[in-house]
Order: sequence, then structure tokens, then C-alpha cells
Amino acid sequence: MTLRTVSATRYVTPLREGGSMPAIVEADDDGMYVLKFRGAGQGPRALVAELISGEIARALQLPVPEIVLVELDADLARTEGDPEIQDLIKASAGLNLALDYLPGAANFDPVAEQPDPALASDIVWFDAFISNVDRTVRNPNLLIWHRRLTLIDHGASLYFHHGWDGDTGGAGRPFPLIRDHVLLPWASDLEAADARLSARLSPERLAGIVALVPDTWLQGGDAFGPPDQQRAAYTHYLQQRLTLPHAFAQEAQRARV
Repeated sequence: MTLRTVSATRYVTPLREGGSMPAIVEADDDGMYVLKFRGAGQGPRALVAELISGEIARALQLPVPEIVLVELDADLARTEGDPEIQDLIKASAGLNLALDYLPGAANFDPVAEQPDPALASDIVWFDAFISNVDRTVRNPNLLIWHRRLTLIDHGASLYFHHGWDGDTGGAGRPFPLIRDHVLLPWASDLEAADARLSARLSPERLAGIVALVPDTWLQGGDAFGPPDQQRAAYTHYLQQRLTLPHAFAQEAQRARV
């Protein structure tokens, strides 16, 4: 299991959404990507969450854009007139993360759209599993692209890992904030989703996903140990979360009722 690595060649435009201020960039493979900066306010932990959660979604066969690693040269800041953008590029020099840019995609509208109940159930289960606080009516982080629902922006998931000491004792806890999930009204198949999706996340698959996290994102003032120790803690946490009973899935069912 690997991720492609590209180099950013041109800063196209900022996406002034949220606190991280991602940007559309062009890369040396001629592709366009939504770049998430390592030097943004949330720091590298947001990139860790984006990578792990996004690849878990892919393992669950949920629709997510391709994730790539992006080498960013600080020299790219020279062509930008905005001092804030210049500082962000310089602070993020090195390895960053990006999602494939989906041209023409529209934001999901919970009033106009009628998502498939099975897909809605899968997404609610997934977000409860990864403790994603950012899939609400106010900020769905869902796109409609080619008439297909697509998941984006998982940097706010795995929120337990900010200031984390590696303790995995809370892995089995429910996720009460699932009650605010934008798709919960359509998630009528949660019990089947629990059985279906749990089977797709083997311990080996989870370990392979966590192994994709670069060392440079696991270093710094909030590191509780060397990168391999941190990866082992992430893997153990996720595996423990799938130990029966699945409190997070049961909480989602209670919230829907």
C-alpha cells in the first residue's frame, strides 16, 4: 500500500474555508490538487487525520478523492503577493498532503438531495468510527461530483490525538456527537453497515494505512515517542475500536432513534 508523491509547481488560488486555508495547486504530473498545509494552524496532526481517515474510507469502498503526498518548495512563495500566503508556504516547506481536485463539484444540499440509505448508513458508521466532528448540516464536507456523493476534509477527525500521550484506553468509547451528523436522517441501515464495514477493516489493513503516515508529521513538540511508537499507538487504538461491542455504532443507532 503506497501513496503517490508529487511536487507542487504552481500555487493557483486559496480556498478560504475554515482555519487551515487550503489551496488549489498544480503539480509536476500536470494534475490539480487541493493542498492541505503542514504549517497551518492545526499543524501536522490534521494531515495525519486526513490521511488515516481518508484511506480508511477508501478501504471501506466509500467515495473519496485520491490522496497524494506533495513536496512543497518554500521558493514558491516568491510569486505570491499575500504575506499570509507567503508565510504559510514557507512554514509548510517539505512534505504536505493533497486531495485530487474535483472540477465542477457542488456542495451537498441536505434539503435538495436524497442520498441512498445504504450509503448514508455507511458514511455515518465511518464518521462514528473515526470520531469525525465535521460532517454536520452547517458544514457537511460532502460534494456531489458526477452525480455521486463524495467525502472530503477529514482533518478534524481522530480529534483525540491532539495533545495525545499514546494512551488507547478510550478507544472503546461511543461518539455522542454523531447525533449532529448531516446524513443521520437517511441512515436507516446502520446495523447492516456495522457488520458489512467492520469486516473490511482487518488488523493488517489498518496497520498498512497507518504505516503510510510520514515520519516528519510525527515529530515535534507534541510527539510522545518516535514515529514507529506513535504508529503502533494509532494502529492499536483503531483495532481496539473494532472490538465488540461497537459502542460507536450503537450510539449512532440510538441517536437516530
